[in-house]
Amino acid sequence: MNPSFRNALTRLAFMFVAAAAALPAAANVDIQHWVAPNGARVYFVESHVLPILDVQVDFDAGAARDPAGKSGVASMTQSLLDTGAGGLDEDTLAERFTDLGAQLGGVADNDRAGLSLRTLSSAREREGSLALLHTLLTRPEFPAAVLEREKARAISGLREADTKPDAIGSKRFARALYGDHPYGRTPTIESVTAISRDDLVAHYRTHYVAPRAVVSIVGDVTREQAEAIALQLTGDLPQGEPLAPLPAVTLPQAKTENIAHPANQSHIFIGQPALQRGALDFFPLQVGNYILGGGGFVSRLTKEVREKRGFAYSVYSYFNPQRQLGPFQIGLQTERSQAAAALKVVDETLAAFIAKGPTEDELRAAKRNLVDGFSLRLDSNRKLLDSLAVIGFYGLPLDWLKKFPERAEAVTAAQVKDAFQRRLSADNIVRVIVAGD
Repeated sequence: MNPSFRNALTRLAFMFVAAAAALPAAANVDIQHWVAPNGARVYFVESHVLPILDVQVDFDAGAARDPAGKSGVASMTQSLLDTGAGGLDEDTLAERFTDLGAQLGGVADNDRAGLSLRTLSSAREREGSLALLHTLLTRPEFPAAVLEREKARAISGLREADTKPDAIGSKRFARALYGDHPYGRTPTIESVTAISRDDLVAHYRTHYVAPRAVVSIVGDVTREQAEAIALQLTGDLPQGEPLAPLPAVTLPQAKTENIAHPANQSHIFIGQPALQRGALDFFPLQVGNYILGGGGFVSRLTKEVREKRGFAYSVYSYFNPQRQLGPFQIGLQTERSQAAAALKVVDETLAAFIAKGPTEDELRAAKRNLVDGFSLRLDSNRKLLDSLAVIGFYGLPLDWLKKFPERAEAVTAAQVKDAFQRRLSADNIVRVIVAGD
């Protein structure tokens, strides 16, 4: 092992240990924002506590932008960015990142897709790593042989998933919630088989463009350096053409789907489309959901389903806000002979919470947990970068992190009740049960 590589790894390992204690409190996070000359939006948190730099570049290139009949294009495009670029094959690219002690990551969900980078902030490591990231973003090659390999892997994974009740239920639940909306599409063996290299190239050229790039930067660089980094990473990207907005979500009619399966346990999915990013009632819903099913063993659903009746080891609920209405979901597994009874308890618990809201004791406990635990969501550069990227991509207020504790603390029981009554309705609740009797 060469000395520079060994030293880089040693310093990077030290920083992983030190990061949690070294980051500023959420209340002190100062987010800087500007728009680069090429239209890229940049979000920056300057921190010189550790000699480390985290960068993420996201695009409006998620699964909701998949062409009809070819679900999986967005994910495949993102995953192949580092398998060949600028005349370098995937092994050479991996070796160069490793030699620099850098870590490459990525994001691919319904709304966005992109790459992230963690590197030392020292000149050699920073400049070398950023040059490689620029190559991946601006000169990907999408090698045909690699595409066929990854398609084969994806198809194999889909075949296996199509035998598992949880995977089957997740797909059917998405379809039941969203129908023909892009959020309801999931990859299939047929759709992945149909993907060609031309599809990846077309997706990349359409969506990986400068005006729709969101660059998030956290760490040991100055504002001047951050401006240069953002331009370096996006300056060679084309301007592209405007995109049509995603269609609005149509709420489903209430229904229950039963899917036959030989499993001993029933897998139950309950919910409806409910929440967009940036919604004004996010905080009442967040606090309320902690009480309902997001608070683990102290939630109402856990008390009713697990503690009182022993129907399931765990039961959960969450809101997943997206660009268009993201899902509210409740989920659990139970013995198939108990599925009907467990579902009845869940339905009754949810209906009671919507009708009456939380008690004052529940509200105080939930707010204490969310406020006191909020700093743990930002106790590393990586977590801070994740939050910064969400703020940037969805255009949330720059004080969102600073204001989170006080906005959560200000939530009232009446606000929780009102928000749940407006967002959730028995007329739109969908239930999918896999392996029920």
